[in-house]
Amino acid sequence: MMEPGEPIVGRAGWLRAAVLGADDGIVSTASLIVAVATANGTPAAVLTAGLAGIIAGASSMAAGEYVSVSSQRDLEEALRRKEEHLVSNHPHVALTELAIMLQLRGLEPATARAVAEQLLGSEPVDANIRVKYGISEETRARPLQAALTSATSFAAGGSVPLLGIIAGTAWFRLPLAISLSLIALGATGALAAGAGGAPRIRGAVRVFVGGSIAMAISALVGRLIGAAI
Repeated sequence: MMEPGEPIVGRAGWLRAAVLGADDGIVSTASLIVAVATANGTPAAVLTAGLAGIIAGASSMAAGEYVSVSSQRDLEEALRRKEEHLVSNHPHVALTELAIMLQLRGLEPATARAVAEQLLGSEPVDANIRVKYGISEETRARPLQAALTSATSFAAGGSVPLLGIIAGTAWFRLPLAISLSLIALGATGALAAGAGGAPRIRGAVRVFVGGSIAMAISALVGRLIGAAI
């Protein structure tokens, strides 16, 4: 069970972000490939669409993740400045706040105050930030790492349906790409659920069904466009 103040990302870490990025890559690229293929696109057009989707998606994921995590980092830095000011100018208030947070975690008042005094004596700012906000060296925001992880995982996931198009022959290309994508979606769903502490089978089924619906809708749109052109 998570302790008060512990951020959700502390349990999942970068692994969950990477798995979810791969899941996005699989669904997005597979849906794009299915749409172009069912619109009577040539193998070259399908392959080009898949590659373009991977490049565009990975770039978009990296940019979005960098901006988002940079905002989180800015918030963390603002909280650090706030705690530095509090510790420097109002040490007794900082001590009281830390002791109260420790009490909320189950410590007796006297014990909580003694622990707070010891923590503030060794790491005055970091102790407050870690206990009050759940921010530590392990969980702090890293924009560049998040951007690279998202881009890489998206590209890795997107390569799965693309592999089916490249490895398959004639009519077998699209079924192979869909099959590989669905298998990979089930695997990433299970991994993401496990990283978040949820049941793996439920996570696998949820992602499998969601990806199947996305590909079915894309196939329908592609078929309609192909018939209209």
